[in-house]
Amino acid sequence: MAKATVNYVKACRLTVILYVLFTAVVVTARVLPLHPYVDGKAKPIVNLYDTSKYGILQLGNGLAKTPQMGWNSWNYFRCDINENVIKETADALINTGLARLGYNYVNIDDCWAEPERDSEGKMVPDAEAFPSGMKALADYVHSKGLKIGIYSDAGLYTCQVRPGSLRHEYDDAALFASWDIDYLKYDNCFNMGIDPKERYPPMRDALNSTGRIIFYSLCEWGVNDPALWAGKIGNSWRTTDDIVDTWESMTAIADINDKWAAYAGPGGWNDPDMLEVGNGGMTYQEYRAHFSIWALMKAPLLIGCEVRNMTAETYEILTNEEVIAVNQDPLGIQGRKAHTDGPDDCYQIWAGPLSGQRLVVALWNRCSEPATITAKWGAIGLESSASYSVRDLWKHEFVSQNSVTSFSAQVEPHGCEMYVLAPVTAASST
Repeated sequence: MAKATVNYVKACRLTVILYVLFTAVVVTARVLPLHPYVDGKAKPIVNLYDTSKYGILQLGNGLAKTPQMGWNSWNYFRCDINENVIKETADALINTGLARLGYNYVNIDDCWAEPERDSEGKMVPDAEAFPSGMKALADYVHSKGLKIGIYSDAGLYTCQVRPGSLRHEYDDAALFASWDIDYLKYDNCFNMGIDPKERYPPMRDALNSTGRIIFYSLCEWGVNDPALWAGKIGNSWRTTDDIVDTWESMTAIADINDKWAAYAGPGGWNDPDMLEVGNGGMTYQEYRAHFSIWALMKAPLLIGCEVRNMTAETYEILTNEEVIAVNQDPLGIQGRKAHTDGPDDCYQIWAGPLSGQRLVVALWNRCSEPATITAKWGAIGLESSASYSVRDLWKHEFVSQNSVTSFSAQVEPHGCEMYVLAPVTAASST
């Protein structure tokens, strides 16, 4: 009888422990921002879009639930920057409506600092270019409802030989936080040959120690395959070398970034570098393809052109709300290259799941002649008998209300047509 009582008590204790653990898991599940796959409401269509290599919001700072959007100074201005350029760019983001569409980071790249630290070992803004200081500039940008970003390096110097933050991580992070900085791009020059997995975590820890939530963008150039390890360190990580404003550079970078699709998701994104749209080195069709594929790949959409004086074509591309919505879709699955055909595989189909059981599909003609490209359901992971409406995101119209098996489109040389497929229910198809 005594033994039975003891066993009963043990059983009760075990029940209580299991209840507490279960309750803790449930409470945690309620408050943690989980990848939508976890809730059981949305499943991958096929393993073509597998995300099993993605760790859910690993960094845990609450940022980057969707890819970051904004503007960066480097692609257009290089080192020719000053506080007036930054202020006027912030104004332009507001006045053109770009900010309303989500472009809310105003990021200052290299060359903002004096060549040497001051007598106290602190970084100092270039006195000629930024006479009011970074805190005043941040206040101005914040007054517009925007966020401000800055640049440093996980090396002794930046790429333009300004002071780097290697071995100064905590001092520099505290300085950035005191200026109310919202975003840090952290480069890879003059790195002393130290493993990036050793150089990048100290700045993560330093940023977290400030108490200010700062977006952490690793710019490691993909040298050591950061998709494999950067999820617990940063909110985005460069998978490639610097982009150049050419068709050859853009396409090569897209292909490299595509290899790491399974590693991206809410909280941490593959970064194939900033947008070149509007800088003059590519045609309208090429820029439209650039923007389409970056959006489909859930790449950061960081404008790299002069937004104070955009052409109508540049404005049209950057403000396409339907394409932006693909990039910012809450499901957060990076689209990828699903099928290739034609000469040198230049007829390409890129695709990716969206929320609501929808699918984004891009027909990309990387040949130099017009081509008809066909997306067959099997190639993009759909059941051949399923019916889908097809909406053209560049024409802003439905091209079909009930497609089965496949759909086709004529695509200009170096052009890219982009569509969203939505399932047609039995009720709506009758």
